[in-house]
Amino acid sequence: MYLFNSVSLSLLGGLLPSLLWLWFWLKEDRLHPEPKLRVATVFLVGMVSVFIVLPIEKFIFEFNFLSISIMTVMLWASVEEIIKYIGAHLTALKNKVVDEPIDAVIYMITVALGFSAMENTLFIFNLIDTGQLSQSIITGNSRFLGATLLHVASSAAIGVMIGITYYKKVWVKKFFLILGIALSILLHTIFNLLIIKLENNLFFIFAGVWVLIILLIVLIEKVKKVQP
Repeated sequence: MYLFNSVSLSLLGGLLPSLLWLWFWLKEDRLHPEPKLRVATVFLVGMVSVFIVLPIEKFIFEFNFLSISIMTVMLWASVEEIIKYIGAHLTALKNKVVDEPIDAVIYMITVALGFSAMENTLFIFNLIDTGQLSQSIITGNSRFLGATLLHVASSAAIGVMIGITYYKKVWVKKFFLILGIALSILLHTIFNLLIIKLENNLFFIFAGVWVLIILLIVLIEKVKKVQP
């Protein structure tokens, strides 16, 4: 019963924030909404991809002699962003379901929220399992405001680059895709480094993430206006 309660609370704390944000972002495509089954599939792929990322990150950590260096943090961010992109690409981006520029942004955000949901679930479960229930509640709220939105902003950078080049030549699309992946890795790396360096000043870090989200909303409006 204890295990069941712990898992239930962890899933609630991990899934609920991501689902709320998913509801918010899906409204950006309310004129031509994506198929619900496809959205659910991409979200689940994002969740499952955490279990692909974790052993790779563990290997990177051990390879770097158990040291959290700048290189380690950058490699972790690279693995997460690339795996999320691959997941979205295989389940949606290469499919005909992406029939307008904004769709790529929606699916990249969806896979990011799925990833964040599972990551947060595991994080909260670990706190509950070690008897830190109150801390898990605080952590759940802070991750709702910070880490979850970081995943959204970094992955959406890839989606925006795909969206603005939707009607461009193939080589332009590939160039901007690489640029988007590089930007997502950079944003993710900077955020993680700031978390490590400014552990007692998280407000400023989260404020920065909110600035990114506002910028993302502006960029989404621009992507919606992309024409052939």
